[in-house]
Amino acid sequence: MKIIECVPNFSEGCDLDKIESIARVLKTFPNIRLIDYSGDSDHNRSVFTFLGKPEDVLEAALAASGKALELIDMRSQTGVHPRLGAVDVVPFIPLGRTKMADAVNLAHLFGHQLYERFGVPAYFYGHAALISERSELANVRRGGYEALAEKMSNPGDAPDAGKPVFNPRAGATAVGARELLVAYNINLNCNDLRLAQKIASLIREKSGGLPHVRAIGVILKSRHLAQVSMNLTNCKETPFKVIYEQVEKLAAERGIEILESELIGLVPKCAFVGTKPQNLKLVNFNKDRLLETHLKDFAGK
Repeated sequence: MKIIECVPNFSEGCDLDKIESIARVLKTFPNIRLIDYSGDSDHNRSVFTFLGKPEDVLEAALAASGKALELIDMRSQTGVHPRLGAVDVVPFIPLGRTKMADAVNLAHLFGHQLYERFGVPAYFYGHAALISERSELANVRRGGYEALAEKMSNPGDAPDAGKPVFNPRAGATAVGARELLVAYNINLNCNDLRLAQKIASLIREKSGGLPHVRAIGVILKSRHLAQVSMNLTNCKETPFKVIYEQVEKLAAERGIEILESELIGLVPKCAFVGTKPQNLKLVNFNKDRLLETHLKDFAGK
């Protein structure tokens, strides 16, 4: 059986009723498995993780996106996380023996149907990119929603699916095909934004830090905490232990301790090599957050 993971990020993390409304849509699809969803009021975004056969995942992703577009108005949306639109990013990830080509095909189908059904233009990134500069999500999202109208007026920055017409309510969507990515955050026991940004700059691969680590520093205003927010593109080569210990060391040099760490979505077992969740002060973790738990269940069907 071909299995695809989809991890749509919607630009709503404050209104729990809206987040639950999107979740209810996904729960109406009996052939997909909604693994996890959560909202963050500071980032003002919600992240959903679900699995299934490609055709089931496609329809579920479109339906959830339709509900999000109904509920979210970007003209009044703010948050610390970079974003392009109400349906900000929709990645498709091949699991098990599923080929990347399957995920690419699905991403292209989704992007075109998103525009046909809802009038939201899409940019393709990752393995689904049609323009080499768009392979990196950060390049697609540069300038964010606020710069989108001007960006779309430039022929070289036109979307891959849909007309280059700015939709102020919905914005645009980045649609991709990629390898498994782990969203991992470390909260510092302080509210020093500069410290979080400094640590992020020292550990991110792009700045000469740890391989496969993308990181930014943000403030969680609701909790008065500084956070090092990360995306990990290869947990086998750079597992949690290496990252946690480096952040711990850099924070300690400035007299600060780690308060806790957290996961968004699924993680492969290999990320825990040499350590355990409790050693990472990892909150809200159980076996259902492990990718292998769900692959095993699907394999038994």
